[in-house]
Amino acid sequence: MGLIFRLTGAAIALGLAAQGAQAQDNGATVVLPTIDVGVTRIGNGGITGTSTSVITSEEIARSPRQTLTEILSEQAGVQIQHVGAGVNGARDVVDLRGFGASAPSNVLVLVNGRRFNDFDLQGFDYSSIPLNAIERIEVTRGNSGAVLYGDGAVGGVINIVTKNGVNRSPSARVETAFGSLRTKEARASASGSSGPLSVSLNTIGITTDGYRENSKLHQKGVNGDIRYTTNEGSIYFNVLADDQKLGLPGGRTVDPSIGLNQLVTDRTGAATPNDYSNKQGQNYTLGVSRIFAPGIEAILDGSYRRKTQQAELFFNGSPYNGVDTKLTTASVTPRLKIETDALGRPAKVTTGFDYYHTAFTQDRSQDFNSAPYHIYDIKQTTAAFYGNGTVALRPDTDLTAGVRYQRNTISARDTYDASAPSGSGDAQGLPLDKSEWKYAAQGGLEHRITPDLALFGHVAHSFRVPNADERVGQAVAFNFPAPTPTNFDLRTQTSNEVEGGVRVTLGPLKWQTSYYDMRLHDEIFYSPATGTNINLDPTHHYGVENAATLQVLPTVRLRGNLTYTRAVFTDGQFAGNDIPLISKWTANAGLTWNIWDKYVVYDVTVRYAGQRRLDNDSTNVQPLIPAHTLVDMRIGGEYKNAFWSLSVQNLFNDMYFDYGIASTATLGRYNAYPQPGRTVMARVGFNLP
Repeated sequence: MGLIFRLTGAAIALGLAAQGAQAQDNGATVVLPTIDVGVTRIGNGGITGTSTSVITSEEIARSPRQTLTEILSEQAGVQIQHVGAGVNGARDVVDLRGFGASAPSNVLVLVNGRRFNDFDLQGFDYSSIPLNAIERIEVTRGNSGAVLYGDGAVGGVINIVTKNGVNRSPSARVETAFGSLRTKEARASASGSSGPLSVSLNTIGITTDGYRENSKLHQKGVNGDIRYTTNEGSIYFNVLADDQKLGLPGGRTVDPSIGLNQLVTDRTGAATPNDYSNKQGQNYTLGVSRIFAPGIEAILDGSYRRKTQQAELFFNGSPYNGVDTKLTTASVTPRLKIETDALGRPAKVTTGFDYYHTAFTQDRSQDFNSAPYHIYDIKQTTAAFYGNGTVALRPDTDLTAGVRYQRNTISARDTYDASAPSGSGDAQGLPLDKSEWKYAAQGGLEHRITPDLALFGHVAHSFRVPNADERVGQAVAFNFPAPTPTNFDLRTQTSNEVEGGVRVTLGPLKWQTSYYDMRLHDEIFYSPATGTNINLDPTHHYGVENAATLQVLPTVRLRGNLTYTRAVFTDGQFAGNDIPLISKWTANAGLTWNIWDKYVVYDVTVRYAGQRRLDNDSTNVQPLIPAHTLVDMRIGGEYKNAFWSLSVQNLFNDMYFDYGIASTATLGRYNAYPQPGRTVMARVGFNLP
């Protein structure tokens, strides 16, 4: 970790400017945090008492890192797992506050304030959002977001706000990039407005051979936004679509008992040279907002999302498992924003109703030319009422509170055909019909002792409903030597969290520290012992997150963070053990330097991730995934309408991996997913006014 501090030349620094109300005594105006419900219910610090951070489009453009997941990993408390071959962020996992393999289902991802997690284990595909389409990213840590957004907001909420053309002069931007691993990328953007009408369009296409055999990626995506905006409200329509073709190379095996270490002898090889996964996704959102009176705004919007995915696995060159998945989600989310001074103190309230209906169908067959032996059909409907408000108790103190009541209804069926190829020796999963009420609640407080010193904290309760893949995994019917029918039932996971922290500004230094403690019941987890998903005995997640920035000179800024994360089993057969795939220590540091105005700018970032347990190693007896430190740098600039950059990732060519699966039978044996060494990317483009 000394390398991090040597590169910055200062203590870890970065982070968050103090959020919340600005106030003066003696009856002066109190300004509460913005809640921009037209785009997002989080807005600029809309949930008081939480640890939040914002990544701007300028920071994304200047980052030496090339993927959205890598950019997110620069934030305090964020860990990533490269489950695939590390190509453009495809199949990457983003983890907030230590959930390991189940992180995709415990981090809720929003696009423009709307839920975007798919009802499967993949959760959200971070490679599907063009980087040039992002206006900003809002990260809210912990359970508090569950009131506004519902189930799954346990580790936190990541809200991706895309660009629109409101109040922008007509302009366009084109760029191309090429680099290591035969990577080629093209981006194009255009936006502008004419009177009340505005349009924005962002596209991207990328192709790369990838670091390993059979890790090629071909992906294209588009984000479009059109809206009509007046002083009385707006009408908007947003489209997001992507198409992805990805090779699946499998892991590299390490087994000291037989002298095998493919991380050394064949690091870039493929265990599965023919496996692949294709995905197509489309999302359409239509909405209208209306300002009925000063301080009263209503928003009515809805969306339709469809994702299809085809994956085929091979053995000795012949297909043995084909999985064809279709997932559709329709939603309607009316809400109301009220700003009032009716009680003598400024207050803001957001209240609404969320309705989501999801249909998941999955055919499993020997290959795509054979009849399926399992057809899974799962439907889930959630309907919820919620309200969240913030009030200035005093000019220096803000209070927030909120509650959500949600009805979850699930219907699951399995159609089994033993006569289909590869269908013998299994059994049909038992049907499930289930309904339940769950609630989320939160209360937060921020008190500013001085304009430069603030204390904050919150308590919150959240929940997570099992997704379709987890239910299918629970209904795995095979039990050697005789098949045993099971059902799709898993209990809903619940969480209770408390957090407290401090924000400080000392001239050019801004810093935040917070401690959180989270107690979970019925955490959903894959058990290697049973080969199914189960509900765990109680678990405990806790940690400390530090972040700061230091403006050394008008042209030089240091930033960084240091996080301690623990997640442990507290009861049951693994009591006292660490939950796998979570680094206890992570740190980031960076330097931003405008060497010569905007003509030459330089950025360097360093990320440290401590050692972590292998997936499947709940017994904590297998080898650890080693710690690693990565250094990325970028130099670039602009001249008139042209811009350029040269980026180097993994400057010191660290041969690392951050995801691996332990054998359940052989001590010391595991499969690892190695990541690229040093890579280079050159980029050039033009702004067209």
